[in-house]
Amino acid sequence: MQTVPQPYHLDMPQHNPARLLFSQLQLRSTTPQLPQTAHTTLRRRNSATMANQTMKWVNGFLDYVNASPTPFHAVRSSKEKLEKAGFVGISERDNWTKELERGGKYYLTRNGSTIVAFAIGKKWEAGNCMALLGAHTDSPALRVKPKSRKFGESGSFLQVGVETYGGGLWHTWFDRDLGLAGRLIVKESDGTFVSKLVHIDKPILRIPTLAIHLDRQETFAFNKETQLFPIAGLATAAFNKTPADNEKAKKEEGEEKRNDFAPLGAITKRHHPAIVTKLAEAAGVSAESIIDFEILLFDTQKACLGGINDEFIFSARLDNLMMSFCATEGIIESLKAPDALDNETGIRLISLFDHEEIGSRTAQGADSNLLPAVVRRLSTLFGNADTSATAFEETLIKSMLWSCDQAHGVHPNYAIKYESDHRPGLNAGPVIKINANARYATNSPGIVLTQEVARGANVPLQLFVVRNDSSCGSTIGPMLSAALGARTIDMGNAQLSMHSIRETGGSHDVEHAINLFSHYFSRYSELEDKILVH
Repeated sequence: MQTVPQPYHLDMPQHNPARLLFSQLQLRSTTPQLPQTAHTTLRRRNSATMANQTMKWVNGFLDYVNASPTPFHAVRSSKEKLEKAGFVGISERDNWTKELERGGKYYLTRNGSTIVAFAIGKKWEAGNCMALLGAHTDSPALRVKPKSRKFGESGSFLQVGVETYGGGLWHTWFDRDLGLAGRLIVKESDGTFVSKLVHIDKPILRIPTLAIHLDRQETFAFNKETQLFPIAGLATAAFNKTPADNEKAKKEEGEEKRNDFAPLGAITKRHHPAIVTKLAEAAGVSAESIIDFEILLFDTQKACLGGINDEFIFSARLDNLMMSFCATEGIIESLKAPDALDNETGIRLISLFDHEEIGSRTAQGADSNLLPAVVRRLSTLFGNADTSATAFEETLIKSMLWSCDQAHGVHPNYAIKYESDHRPGLNAGPVIKINANARYATNSPGIVLTQEVARGANVPLQLFVVRNDSSCGSTIGPMLSAALGARTIDMGNAQLSMHSIRETGGSHDVEHAINLFSHYFSRYSELEDKILVH
């Protein structure tokens, strides 16, 4: 039986800063000194203070990702952090000119899976610049189908029908302990419909592999439509009911017949009643009140630290909750000083979008009207008829967007897959992504400005391009760059196993990204007019 590792933090006794530092000193005394590069800077800068700050951010990220199995939960996690830092919730439905103030901090959500947060400088004027940072809240996953009630092996197994969301490495989902999480739409007693988040952090589903003795294929191949259905239990359990259970079932069936006509049928007809009951119990509602839901499967194994010196993070959804967490903490960190906005002439803004993994072309995706609409409404704040006429266009040309999405770190077993001079390492700082065919939006002015920010933050940077004989992924950067016309750069922390159910990142890169993002927000207004391209 495989033992599932328990999550742990850097500040646990066996991983305290003094012991960590001592082990690193031992390693340095017994191994040759490497040349001074971004890869070795980390160890040389280490100190008790550095370790304590690193622990804070790493542990914060572990908590964040463990609490965020779906985009809905990621938005809630970011919202909680923002509210704790003094951000106030607003709505797209409202007239912002009546409620927004210079020096204010605000956030809004769309669909519960996308969030935008911003802080207005006390010297803001209509048409001034904005420091924008975008990331995404979604990751490849398996989603429960609208009709998921399935049976296997002549009805003996309860199975759940699932759809593939995004481009996941689906073979990594086999033999994992899977839970359920997402959003329920519930009918209240007064007839209103509300959404409730649910998080069943228990392994109730599993997709078993076929024993090697029965299929000795050299490469693991499977049919995603017929062989990717998880098992949820044995149907025979349905026969082990007490007379009281049977009486309750008859009563519920009678009540269902007396209820209003349901065009799609009762939800317990489309999904296994046992699954619906589990969801209802986790949300604290009755099964009968659930009208519909959007539910994803997730790996119940917690994110944790790994490696000899805790230099790795082993976790689901590093792509892209790592950047969502760092963006949230970065803007909060930039506002910690009481006078942070006193001399700020611009607006600092983060936007964490849903649906990047499937192309972003939804109402809550980066290719929607959300960010352009928010920027337009903010650009005219506190202006008059004269200043507001072209404020939107003026703001766009003065602003910059950092498109932040995880990057490919060099894999030691597949080094040939990487361009020989662009091989990002873990814990070596954020990676600037470049592509001649504009799959990334980075250009030279963006690189220069980012270097200036990184110099002030003392954060190392790396460069990445794909091989000419390799395909290249893309991000929200190009689409937002085209929609806004603002200077844009694509970047992200390096990681391994992207789109696996269990990914690997660098623990010290969390601090690198937060420091860089914080300095970006703090310094952009000062640097904006120093790098001009006409």
